[in-house]
Amino acid sequence: MKKRKKKTNQDHSHSIMLKLIIFGLLFLMQITIFILVGRYIRDYAGFVLTIIPILEFFAFIYIFNDRSNPMYKLAWVFLILSIPFFGIFIYLFATFDRKQKEMIQRFSTLTNRYGPLYNKLADENVHRELSQRDSLAGLTSSYLKNTGDFPVFEAQGVVYHNDGSVHFEDMLKELKKAQHFIFMEYFILVEGFMWDTILEILKEKVKQGIEVRLLLDGMQAFLNLPAEFKEEIESYGIKVRLFIPMRLTPSVYQNHRDHRKIMVIDGEVAYTGGLNIADEYINEKERFGYWKDTAVKIRGDAVDSFTLMFLEVWNVIGEGSMEERYLRREKSSLAKEGFVIPYYDMPYDGEDKGKKVYLDIIHQARQYIHIMTPYFIIDYEILYSLCYAAKSGIDVKIILPHIPDKPWVFYTSRTFYSELLDAGAQVYEYLPGFLHAKSFVSDGNKAVVGTINMDYRSLYLQLECGAYFYDTAVSRELEADFQETLTLSQKITPEIVEAFPFHQRVIGRLMRLIGPLL
Repeated sequence: MKKRKKKTNQDHSHSIMLKLIIFGLLFLMQITIFILVGRYIRDYAGFVLTIIPILEFFAFIYIFNDRSNPMYKLAWVFLILSIPFFGIFIYLFATFDRKQKEMIQRFSTLTNRYGPLYNKLADENVHRELSQRDSLAGLTSSYLKNTGDFPVFEAQGVVYHNDGSVHFEDMLKELKKAQHFIFMEYFILVEGFMWDTILEILKEKVKQGIEVRLLLDGMQAFLNLPAEFKEEIESYGIKVRLFIPMRLTPSVYQNHRDHRKIMVIDGEVAYTGGLNIADEYINEKERFGYWKDTAVKIRGDAVDSFTLMFLEVWNVIGEGSMEERYLRREKSSLAKEGFVIPYYDMPYDGEDKGKKVYLDIIHQARQYIHIMTPYFIIDYEILYSLCYAAKSGIDVKIILPHIPDKPWVFYTSRTFYSELLDAGAQVYEYLPGFLHAKSFVSDGNKAVVGTINMDYRSLYLQLECGAYFYDTAVSRELEADFQETLTLSQKITPEIVEAFPFHQRVIGRLMRLIGPLL
């Protein structure tokens, strides 16, 4: 295949803008169809005025008896009541979407196939040892095992990266060592220095007979990559799959994106964290000031869990065997320190594992809870738990960005500040730029690093992943990084909150109401 000419940044911006315009026009066309249908049925106004309240009544019964989060229920009720006729049909469309049910079935089937493989990795002695050292951490381990088959491992060779450029350099070093396979799964991939550097290594590895697979989110690929990208990459011998490619027909399941970031090399090394593959993540390109991010490198037996996570989603969107051959054949002999549980969350099993692990850390804290997150649009349960912890005398500190990437999310996040401050929690904004880290650390021994933001999309609507650490170097280094980041952040006071622009507060309050549906 003839290699295409590289696009300039201006060409890339124009391409994205064109795609957004096309997508927007198609969306407007769908809205126009709804309006035309509404005008057509005005001739049957009497029938409509009779049937709509009946549908709304039964919808409310269904909503209030559903197991979903109460904030979702409130948002749907608000939508149905505020948009007569259209609201009820939007709800029915979202609830009974055929594509959504097909995806749930596919994940259920694959989960049943992969469950036994996760169970093969489990060592009950390791779980027992963790429980003996900390019974509450043992409960978190039991929860992840019982709801997702995710086993706990003795941590081996775990490394915390507090900066994207450090993470990138380490990844390149390990990629060059690959001997058998490379699996990569990312939410965002944008052509530039970072991807070009990685791609040259991948092409060389394919020539050496090493298997390379690349799994990308379909929506982000549509927005950020040229149409011929997949064909070109596959011409190099790299296997490529897209999670839920963009379609013109409307479907709720399009709202569920693959937000995970996973790289597995030979079953020996795994990476996860906040970094996608784009130049801003390594500060090769400036967007929203300095980009602060975090990630972890994991070695040893726990890498197998990341291998299975990748293969499970890879085979949800395409055919494939369970491929047990990619798992480690022998136990790792690396030195052991503490414990680690790799896990992932998805919107198809009715179990919000990402949220519940965060709640476990909050509820189990005795000294402090320190959080770095780019987005902070939370439900009442998390807000109440953080406020309760602060009122109980636990040191609750949260660092968010000062320079936002999505203004409406930023405005909505700020609407929670007053409640947190009133409870005694401390809120900071990172001044040098955009803070993209998704990190929890508590009491010097419990920590999570991964892809899970503190917003509705991450906690309920997207595929996410993370690693829970107990008594490892990651916990200590993350806390040191948190303290360093504090020195670069502005402490938010009630006076600062009062001075937020009026229009930002109005937008934030409005978006807080409908945020669960976005």
